[in-house]
Formats: sequence, C-alpha cells, structure tokens
Amino acid sequence: MCCKILVRCFHVCYHLGVMNIILYAIPVFFLLIGVELLAEKLRGSNYYRVNDAITSLSAGVLSRMFDLVKNLIPFTLYILFYENLALFTLPDSVWVWIFAFVAYDFCYYWNHRFGHEVSIFWASHVVHHSSEDYNLTTALRQSSSGFLSFIFYLPLALLGIEPLLLVSVAALNLVYQFWVHTQHIPKLGVFEWVFVTPSNHRVHHAQNSLYLDRNYGGVFIVWDRMFGSFQEELDEEKPIYGVRKALKSWNPLWANIQVYSQLCKDSYHTARWRDKIKVWFGRTGWRPEDVTLNYPLVRVDLSKFKRFDPPVDTATKIYCLLQYTVTAAIGVVLMINAANMTLIDQIGVALGVIYSCVSIGWLLERKSTAIFSELFKCLLILVLASKLMLATPLTYFLIGSSVISLLLLIQIHTKTKLPKYLN
Repeated sequence: MCCKILVRCFHVCYHLGVMNIILYAIPVFFLLIGVELLAEKLRGSNYYRVNDAITSLSAGVLSRMFDLVKNLIPFTLYILFYENLALFTLPDSVWVWIFAFVAYDFCYYWNHRFGHEVSIFWASHVVHHSSEDYNLTTALRQSSSGFLSFIFYLPLALLGIEPLLLVSVAALNLVYQFWVHTQHIPKLGVFEWVFVTPSNHRVHHAQNSLYLDRNYGGVFIVWDRMFGSFQEELDEEKPIYGVRKALKSWNPLWANIQVYSQLCKDSYHTARWRDKIKVWFGRTGWRPEDVTLNYPLVRVDLSKFKRFDPPVDTATKIYCLLQYTVTAAIGVVLMINAANMTLIDQIGVALGVIYSCVSIGWLLERKSTAIFSELFKCLLILVLASKLMLATPLTYFLIGSSVISLLLLIQIHTKTKLPKYLN
C-alpha cells in the first residue's frame, strides 16, 4: 500500500513539473506586468518601486524553488486519504470539474481566513502581505512555507476529488488571483457581488483598521458575504498597504521567516508552558502578558505611515533588474528540466537561486557586504557558464549578463563609497 501511495504521489509531482498551469502562465504574467507599467507611465501613477517589485518577484522565485519539497508530504497524505477514505467515485465530467473548482475555493476561503487569524498560519501567509505597494508583482510575492495548509483540502479527498484534478483547480484558482492585484481597475458593478475583484481584494491587502482581515475569497467573494468577512472598498478610506509589523527589508528569505522568528522568541521568553503553545495557535497578534511587558513591540501609527524606501541609484536598479532576470531564467530552467536532473544538481541550482535572491536584497538595502557577495556570484556564474561549453542561448545569456553585471558593479562601487552602506 505504501509503495502504491508513493507511486501515485510521484505521478502527481511529475505532472506538477510537465503540466504546471502556473509555469505556462508565467509569460502572460510578465506581459500583464508590462501592460500595467505602461498604464503607470501614461497615468503618472506611483504604484511601482523597483526595490519592492524585485523583492516580490524574488519571493515568487523562492516559492517555486521550495514547492516540490513543500508539496511532497501534503500530496502523499491527500492521496492516502483519497485512495482509502473517499466516500464517492466521481466521473470524469465537466460538472465534476466545476464542482471541484467551486469546492476548492470554499476550502481556500477557510485556509486563507485561518492564514490571517491564527499565528502559525499567518507566519507563512504574511509574506504575501509584506509589500507596501499594490501592483501585479505583489501577486507573485508568495510564501515558501505553509506546510500545514493542506489540511483544509483533505475534505475534497473524502468527496472523491482525484489528486490531479485537485492540482488543476488549485492552479487555476491561483492564476485567477493574479489579475486582481492592481490599482488601475475600478469597481466592476454586479461582478463585485459574486467574484473577487481588484476593488474588494485591495481591501484585503490594506492594513487600515476598517479593512483589516476582510475579503478572504480566492475566486468567489460570496463566501465572505455568507460568513460575515466582507468589506467594500470605500472612496473615503484609501487603503494603506502592508502589515502592522512592517518588514523593512528587501530580503525575500527574511520575509519568509520574520514572523516565525518573532513567535520563537515569544514562545521562548514566556514563563507558562500553556502560553508557549498558545503563541503558535492563538489569535494572530496575541502575545503572553509577561512577554508583552518585558519585550514590547512598537505599535504602528498609520497616520504617520511611511513606506520603507532606502535610496537606490539608477545603476543599482539596472543591475538588480538584470540579476533578477538571470535568477528567474535559471529558476525556470530548473522547473522545466527538474525531471532530467540529479537530486544533487537540483539542490545545487535551487540553493544558487536562493542565494542570488537574498544577495540582490542585500544590495537594495545597501548592506556593506552586498558588493562582494554580488561580485562572487557574477564570477561564479561566468566561470560555470564558460565551463559548460554549450552553444545555447542560455549559455550566451549567462556569460553576457555576467560581463555587463561586473561592469555595473564597478560603477556602483565607484559611485557609492562603502562607508555609506548600512551595516
């Protein structure tokens, strides 16, 4: 039985690699980001910053790198439930697909709601809300953890929804959510009553007291209307994006562990064993009395809200955009060719991508070690690409981009003296 379950799990994971709807949607995502940037230029709006956008995009790359490992155990358990506990055998029909799509979104609503209202789930989901901007790149700022969220979808296994069907409707649900992360689309009339739209999702990303913890639906907003979590976007209440405990970093890895770090500290410092556990499973924001007294956190005054935005010169912006393109290209190649690579090669490339994303964040934050970190990375890519000796567009791209990056690093180092960098 165990062997059968593992075979089914790897079958699903294989399809995740070669039939991944999200992977095929990536070019469309970037095309729409380009359209939104054009609208930004024509309208003279200020919805994009290079540093924040790169951090969002880097978090998306990290999420893809962790996905195969992150999903292996949950899918194994889902298949175990489906194979042994399914109450129904559903036919392969369009109505079953529709049912699965709607049922998945219902489960997503509760997963998403717990992601805001219970600390351990918020520790994972906070990544998506850590941006203080709101644009299409925010949609790609996804978590690299969230190992417990699968429990919300186990009821679908009991209903007889086949694992590959679950993967398909989950991907479609996530793809739908991309377009609602924009400020350029106004309210959409009666569409607002049934579906998640840019307007009601802007509310969801706001940290205003009126908007806090509202509008959890992925595709359908009707769940929020049914369960009392709906809030309309009001003209007189402009959304302020971000989280109450601001990230204040462009490091996508720190964005993933920031809240976990705080929960660990609170659990360690509190004296009562019951509170050590409640820190993790209590209401988001709850802290034990002794921890609150001895280790207070600064409360956010939204009337004085100012976005985290260290100055970045033009050369650094160009460099970071180029390096993100290189990093994303390597990540996409890994996702496409994972089935043909050894485990060691997969881990090596994934670690390289993670290192690159973190290093880019350091440079945007003007860390004193960032120049040297990037210099090492560019030289390493240049050497590895040259050793491949393959006449492929990717090899030429890696060599050419590394040479250009090295020249940009010289300019950045020359114009920005190291003593001015942050420690």
